[in-house]
Amino acid sequence: MAIEFRMRTVTGVLAALLAAPAAASAQSCPPLLTPDQTSGPLADVRWLADDALEGRAVGTPGGLCAVAYLAARFDAIGLEPAGPGGSWLQPFPLRVGSALAGTNRLWIAGLEFKLGGSWAPYGFSGSGIVAAPLIYGESGVSRPGEEQPVEVADHVVVVEAATPGAGGLYSDPHFKGTVAAGRGARAVVILLPEGAPLPDLAGEARPFLSAPAVAVSASAAARVRDAALRGDSARMEVAVDPRTAEVANVMGILPGADRTLSDEVIVVGAHFDHLGRGGAGSLEPDSRAIHNGADDNASGAAALIEVARRLVTGPRLERSVLFVAFDGEERGLLGSAFYVSDPVRPLENTVAMLNLDMVGRLRSNTLTVFGLATAPEWGDLLDDASDALATPLTLSRFPDGYGPSDHASFYGRGIPVLHFFTNTHEDYHRPSDDWQLVNAEGIERIAGLVTEVTIRLAGTSGRLPTTPTLVLTQPPAPPGDRPSGSGYGPYFGSIPDMSPTEGGVRLTGVREDSPAERAGLRAGDVIVEFGGRAVTDLYAFTYALQDHEPGDVVVVTVLRDGQRLSFRAMLGERR
Repeated sequence: MAIEFRMRTVTGVLAALLAAPAAASAQSCPPLLTPDQTSGPLADVRWLADDALEGRAVGTPGGLCAVAYLAARFDAIGLEPAGPGGSWLQPFPLRVGSALAGTNRLWIAGLEFKLGGSWAPYGFSGSGIVAAPLIYGESGVSRPGEEQPVEVADHVVVVEAATPGAGGLYSDPHFKGTVAAGRGARAVVILLPEGAPLPDLAGEARPFLSAPAVAVSASAAARVRDAALRGDSARMEVAVDPRTAEVANVMGILPGADRTLSDEVIVVGAHFDHLGRGGAGSLEPDSRAIHNGADDNASGAAALIEVARRLVTGPRLERSVLFVAFDGEERGLLGSAFYVSDPVRPLENTVAMLNLDMVGRLRSNTLTVFGLATAPEWGDLLDDASDALATPLTLSRFPDGYGPSDHASFYGRGIPVLHFFTNTHEDYHRPSDDWQLVNAEGIERIAGLVTEVTIRLAGTSGRLPTTPTLVLTQPPAPPGDRPSGSGYGPYFGSIPDMSPTEGGVRLTGVREDSPAERAGLRAGDVIVEFGGRAVTDLYAFTYALQDHEPGDVVVVTVLRDGQRLSFRAMLGERR
């Protein structure tokens, strides 16, 4: 297959999407491939995993090059633009940092401290004016089994940046601020050790806290600590605003041929973003090498393109097929969460969602497919589709329709899903995940299977379409039959809605026979308190859960239909 691109599409997409002077241009993206170079899905993997894209982190120039590339590929294949206003793009805002806004001042015991010299707010700080007595809170957190810190309600709590005998989560300033706000503190002041810089707001993208959170430099720490021990007062004015950039899902549609059924769509999707130069999410967190993400998920994007190409050149389909390359998956399913909250085709007309994530390492002819229990028709349909291949695949089947990829956003909105996956490997989320390790033939075979599944869902003039029947609950995978990488620690079994919820964490469901289900929680509940801690967002919920051990009994408070209800749950153990 020759790789042909329309340069006007690349430059037009970039011009439409990018407004900042430092944004990518067509000249900063890798050269477009020519017909005499590697063909097939491997060519798309190589382009997307090129070092020049620097890991395709969402909102970066390399990520925006990927946006333009995918739009150009959809155009060249013969899809029609499916985004708003006849565009290839569905733009959505991305928080890329924070910035000072308005007045920021700090007084301790009547003495004003210099902004940028002695103190600075964190980029996740809440904004507002606070005047309250100080209280010294030592480390500000307690680990499981330890005595709880001092009562801080209605105070400005002063805590040390380090937690003796603990690092990671327990010394994280966002965690400390979340704990303080959850315990009723009006604000939190974190004392930095010698040599530690004041916070840099520019790259901070974690959720804002409900209370101001500021750092004090080592040079001023002793004065602030002494003032807190004396119970002096503090006054602060903090104003921090988010900085956002516009990023986009890329979408093209193959319209259906049937006058009635063409209003119904099958969504075939894959995310294209990765981790950039590492950091959060990397399994080599200290490395700043480029994480090219050839398998995760250049492979899925390449398979998506190949499925589109095969369907465009195949028999006319009765239903429409919407192809979506999602951005922001690595940051919390951002692109798919935005799509289901603002779909370009009504969700009630969406028949199913097929997701391709990490399909580049097919081994022993075995492909893992999640979502089998989301519709009773899936088993037979998959068997039929696999049998149509020249060499059928061995399918390892799991029931769950939820999971850490974009299909979860759709299943959470009541759409049957299938998620195709060739499993994790030693290069997962590491700089070594490069194109040379990709099984190119495997991608083509998986694309062939997904093409056959899509044909059966969409229908042709000689084949009636299959309509999967939604099943909203399913049994958990048997303990001895779980996919690798399930983690460890306390287990609750709630399934959070990945899209932001004001003032809590909304659940799209609970796992069968989980502590959450046994306690009485259900889909639609908004968790606002867990184990005595306020839950304002997914970060706060994660911190509250990780502060417990398997076997602990916790009180979970939810909002349900306008009522505040509390439940007791015994946490299980995640294996």
